[in-house]
Amino acid sequence: MSAVHDSAGPTSPLIDPFGRGIEYLRVSVTDRCDFRCVYCMSEHMTFLPKQDLLTLEELDRLCAAFVRRGVRKLRITGGEPLVRKNILWLFNQLGRHLQTGALDELTLTTNGSQLSKYAQDLKAAGVERVNVSIDTLNPQKFRTITRWGDLSTVLRGLDAAQAAGIKVKINAVALKDVNEDEIVDLIRFAHGRGADLTLIETMPLGDIEEDRTSQYLPLSIVRARLMDTFTLIDDPYRTGGPARYVKVKETGGRLGFITPLTHNFCESCNRVRLTCTGTLYMCLGQDDAADLRRPLRASPDDALLDTAIVQAIARKPKGHDFIIDRPSQKPALARHMSVTGG
Repeated sequence: MSAVHDSAGPTSPLIDPFGRGIEYLRVSVTDRCDFRCVYCMSEHMTFLPKQDLLTLEELDRLCAAFVRRGVRKLRITGGEPLVRKNILWLFNQLGRHLQTGALDELTLTTNGSQLSKYAQDLKAAGVERVNVSIDTLNPQKFRTITRWGDLSTVLRGLDAAQAAGIKVKINAVALKDVNEDEIVDLIRFAHGRGADLTLIETMPLGDIEEDRTSQYLPLSIVRARLMDTFTLIDDPYRTGGPARYVKVKETGGRLGFITPLTHNFCESCNRVRLTCTGTLYMCLGQDDAADLRRPLRASPDDALLDTAIVQAIARKPKGHDFIIDRPSQKPALARHMSVTGG
């Protein structure tokens, strides 16, 4: 693969209609995954034809256009991003923005299945921090939740990332009657490794052949329960994402809560999401989207692309409309989380 040179173009920052600067782009590089987590995917998923995906060179060019307009943080997501062929090329390309100072952070969200293979190379590319999804420490339950995953492989990935000097944050989706009795153990496990833990409410995205109302566990309830065991102290720490943090006095570690349903996090949203097909979602919880693939491919320079990006940001809504629809049990949105990027 040859490098794509950054095109000259407008450098004014992207500001949405509510005065929020867009500084954080999450990029899904594939909708494919080697797990089939019960809250994310149907077991029998139909994935996008490979010809519909942007090439890695096109993803690089798109990211460069956003960095030029003030994006300071890139997060690579999927599906599982590390199953995308030649993905290290993209990380190495994006790392140039760290070297010039145009980008503050290049991060990754992963299920951890490939981390032991890629950790050293990710660190060399400039990745200093990764989010790894672990919803249970019980190997059998892990297999049940992920359908295909192996906990020992993921734990080896954690070891490899930390050995490479990458800071790890563990993400866990709180699932009623599944892992709610393990949350204290997950906190102690993460903090014992020097890792933060973030708890996430299940999000109503995509048909998963399950009743989401039976999965939904409000984090307000979880937090109240945790106060029987731990002393939770509000922490102003922010990573640029939607989590709100507390310090756990007894462990010395940090615990985050992502609460799209019990308390949405829209007022300070500085994020947009790009899919692997070049569709830009201005809000995770809205269907409005902009096609960036067409202007990207219509011209070798970025004039059309820049116009499309600016027009899209001008439509960014104030907030989302997530709801767990108990009467119909239908997802709030038809697309799967793996399409938009975690």
